[in-house]
Amino acid sequence: MSSTLAGKVAMVTGGARGIGAATCRELAALGAEVVVTDVLDDEGTALADELRQSGHTAFYRHLDVADEDAWSEGVAEVIARSGRMDILVNNAGIGTFEDVEAETVEGYQKVIGINQVGVWLGMRAVIPQMRAQASGSIINLSSIFGAVGGFGGSVAYHASKGAVRLMTKNAAIRYAKEGIRVNSVHPGFIDTPMVEAAKGTEMEGAILADTPMGRWGSSEEIATVIAFLAGDGASYMTGSEVYADGGWTAQ
Repeated sequence: MSSTLAGKVAMVTGGARGIGAATCRELAALGAEVVVTDVLDDEGTALADELRQSGHTAFYRHLDVADEDAWSEGVAEVIARSGRMDILVNNAGIGTFEDVEAETVEGYQKVIGINQVGVWLGMRAVIPQMRAQASGSIINLSSIFGAVGGFGGSVAYHASKGAVRLMTKNAAIRYAKEGIRVNSVHPGFIDTPMVEAAKGTEMEGAILADTPMGRWGSSEEIATVIAFLAGDGASYMTGSEVYADGGWTAQ
């Protein structure tokens, strides 16, 4: 793994908490200038302040990833200030639990808008600058549920994350000769606010029983994988899907 990301500019969506916040801290620790983006303004601002107080270069910007104009404006702002765009981590995501019959059009479209359309808009926004630099690394957060059927629920989440998996490969092929690498990370069950509802329930027991390592993963464990893909240590990796799931998909 590259020991430094010094001189690199990284933008992280959904950066205010969970995997996103851990990723911001990891990239900053490796020397990157970090742009924390989210719709959770108080938490995102606090994280950027924390990073600066620790001696890192960091900024916060409000970003609704489903908003096309917000992407254009946000990326333009970063390039105007820093002159580069080296790393994009498309991490922002939401989920619902409904199955095929119970999901609503409103719920389905909201999940797709953030998890799927938001990833495409992010790639579209940063790639022109990366092409001009002839370099860049995009890391898209998919999920184990972008590759397997899970428990039969959360149909919109599965659909969106499966799309992220293949969009990643498609973009990787398109830009491979232009110095831009595009890879996906597929976390298993990670101890973040998204899984709080399962804590202390039968669902938690089922999740841990079906995870060979028998425990939740941590945000920091995912952040180290993302940081690896962001750096030069992964220079021959593009279109790859990296699973950090405690062995879930090995079964």
